[in-house]
Amino acid sequence: MNTTRHWPQRAFILSRALSRAFSDTPSPTFPLKHVTRSNFESALLELRSHVRAADFVAIDMEMTGVTSAPWRESFEFDRFDIRYLKVKDSAEKFAVLQFGVCPFRWDSLKQSFIAHPHNFFVFARQEIPLDRTSYEFLCQTTSMDFLAKYQFDFNACIHEGISYLSRGQEDEARKRLISPKGDQLTHPSHNLRETTDLPLVRVADVLFTERMKKRLGEWRDDLLQNRVGGPQEEKVPDDLNQQFRTVFFKMRPALSLDGFTSHQLSLIRMVTRKHFKDLTYVCFNGESTSEELVVYTDSESDKARLMEEVKNDHQRRAEMKINAAVGFRHVIDLLSSENKLIVGHNCILDIAHIHSKFLAPLPSTAEEFVSCVNKYFPSIIDTKILLNADYTLQRKMKRSSTSLSSAFSLLCPEIAHGFTRNVLSYEPCVKVEVHVDEMRSSNWNSGAKHEAGYDAFMTGCVFAQACSHLGIDFQLHSPSENLTQNEKLQKHMNLLYLSWINGDIIDLRTGNRSAELSGSNMIRKPYRKILFKNILLLWGFPSKLKPSMIRDCICKTLGPTSVICTYGIDQTAVFVQFSKAELVSDFLNLKETLEQSNDAISHLHPLSQLLEGGNTHAASYETYKEICASPISKVLFADQAEAVGIKWKTELLPSDKEESHDNTRSHLESAMDSPQAVEKSKSRNTEDVVNDSSNKRFCDDIIDSFLKVEKIRRTTNL
Repeated sequence: MNTTRHWPQRAFILSRALSRAFSDTPSPTFPLKHVTRSNFESALLELRSHVRAADFVAIDMEMTGVTSAPWRESFEFDRFDIRYLKVKDSAEKFAVLQFGVCPFRWDSLKQSFIAHPHNFFVFARQEIPLDRTSYEFLCQTTSMDFLAKYQFDFNACIHEGISYLSRGQEDEARKRLISPKGDQLTHPSHNLRETTDLPLVRVADVLFTERMKKRLGEWRDDLLQNRVGGPQEEKVPDDLNQQFRTVFFKMRPALSLDGFTSHQLSLIRMVTRKHFKDLTYVCFNGESTSEELVVYTDSESDKARLMEEVKNDHQRRAEMKINAAVGFRHVIDLLSSENKLIVGHNCILDIAHIHSKFLAPLPSTAEEFVSCVNKYFPSIIDTKILLNADYTLQRKMKRSSTSLSSAFSLLCPEIAHGFTRNVLSYEPCVKVEVHVDEMRSSNWNSGAKHEAGYDAFMTGCVFAQACSHLGIDFQLHSPSENLTQNEKLQKHMNLLYLSWINGDIIDLRTGNRSAELSGSNMIRKPYRKILFKNILLLWGFPSKLKPSMIRDCICKTLGPTSVICTYGIDQTAVFVQFSKAELVSDFLNLKETLEQSNDAISHLHPLSQLLEGGNTHAASYETYKEICASPISKVLFADQAEAVGIKWKTELLPSDKEESHDNTRSHLESAMDSPQAVEKSKSRNTEDVVNDSSNKRFCDDIIDSFLKVEKIRRTTNL
């Protein structure tokens, strides 16, 4: 028998046997720590201690969507400031459903990181009365389908999700609930402040106030005569027996008012204030309900003490209510106050959501955004930056996808697959031990992909392994050492991908676009050079036209080298990049002239195909920024432009508007003089639009025909 033939198979079997001999069996899987409203308070208390002891904290989120319209996706032709506007739009329109937080602490005795993954279900609901009636957010079907595919628990999120208030909303709530006017805001019909008397215009109101005056007087008289046994049955109708109940409030006798309308309560309050100096109307806010009472006070000083007690009690309860409504933002405040290194993966959108949901509305510029982020989170690392900044890591990734799951599988195979590394492996691996309540595991895998808590855990593992590849030896790490000060991480700190499309990086320290990653040897796709001043925005053209056809139309007019490229935004809009900036102005002026002429010759022009239908709009790149900055999001770009309020068809550049006005006035004056002057003026205008000699051979014939017909038309009119 030929044993050589079977050697590869035997070698494979031997390798598998050795691998199994030196590998542990998979540890039992257990879920990560899920946190909802019911266990939030206790989980937050535990998380505080874990974060304070942590070397870094990894985060991740699950959201209801990413882009509110197809044209709001990140494009190659998006300028740096527009990329931020698109991130801003996404964070403002979509909700966060899960927030993963995973503190990592290095244990020098175990020579391992200790990770505490937490998976918070988050759902914005109105816990306290503010201006808005309810929260609104968009859902993107692809995102929701993706979550459902991985068994996302929507019921737990909606019914048990933790609500929150941003810092701005908390400030507003404090002004409304804790201010001296707070009781009026929670109960506008009856408050502690004195108000003007209600006009008694109805007979029913007059009769009611008299009955209340009589009833309150009898009750007070009984108190003064030491008869506190309650209302006398023979004097009070049955219906009032059920609505008045003698109780004690703040160690004082009081009448509890039940079953009255808000209007009736206002009348009772007026009667109390107007006719009984020793009775005080009080609205007391309890845990879940409010109680209306008429309280007896034996002096003015006693009345003042009562009002102060009620006010203090109201403020204390309002404070408790606000603190409860702050909800999940307590976690954000914890991460900020502890000043820990925050680690995310491709996390610009995560940071934008944190700002929008928990800090304040997102500002209009990237510079303002990073200023605020840097104030609350001065140290952020994006693992996607690390993976692309070091050649060793790039080689380790084998130039595969730098998605979180791919990076986790390649850099942390032991954790990803639930086995300890075997003796055949030669690469060191940073160990991570997972603690969830009383459960422990050094090769843990919850099996819960795309849950925010587990994704945060994966992010932290990738970061730890990437640090090891960068030369950071955690075995020499002391508890007092701060990773934020590590010189090997400094050059990667606070750099986030604003867009992965072309590698745009934003520096959170300055708000500026960062230079190419230091030390990066990535082989990037060669992107074409984009000059934004050379770009024209077109939309509303006939649907049959494709970007290549639009390019042909323009090249026939302005020359074969006039257009560098066209880029489709969607089926209704394109970018056109010209070879020279002045060609943008030339095109806009020519389009304006052709649309104003609207005669037989203009329909023979090469641009007539583009202008067919009369709905084609053209503008410079700045109009694109204006449209992207709008909070409106229509599906089609052409509909978006209309919704923003753009009515004009051609936006002339500022330098061309005055010139266009002068040319129009010149044409009118020439028309009153002679056909020759008209022809001369028209020729001068044409030369302004098409001034490149290389272009003239493509349009001279059309222009000559245009001028001849124009001359004949004007002569005839004269």
